[in-house]
Amino acid sequence: MFCTQCGFKLEDSDLFCAQCGKPARPDAPPRAQPARKQLSRPVYRKKIAGVCAGFADYFDVDVTLIRILWLILALVWGFGFVAYVVAWIAMPKDFSQPPAGAY
Repeated sequence: MFCTQCGFKLEDSDLFCAQCGKPARPDAPPRAQPARKQLSRPVYRKKIAGVCAGFADYFDVDVTLIRILWLILALVWGFGFVAYVVAWIAMPKDFSQPPAGAY
């Protein structure tokens, strides 16, 4: 059996094409969509308002790096203070707890 979209050779037991992801059979269950990241302020990791921790979680970088970059924006160009307050107001709070042993 071959995929009708890309022509990849499929096994009889395959539900989806390993090459392009198209369902191989009409009775294939719907594929789970990956969870979208949401920009939010984690309450459990905040120093001031949690804005930097939220951006660090969103971009998967260390929170210290984000804090240093934000401080440079604030001190060198000045608009970092305004941007921080705007993000503080606009970003929703995240009250979920971190995984055990994560922090």
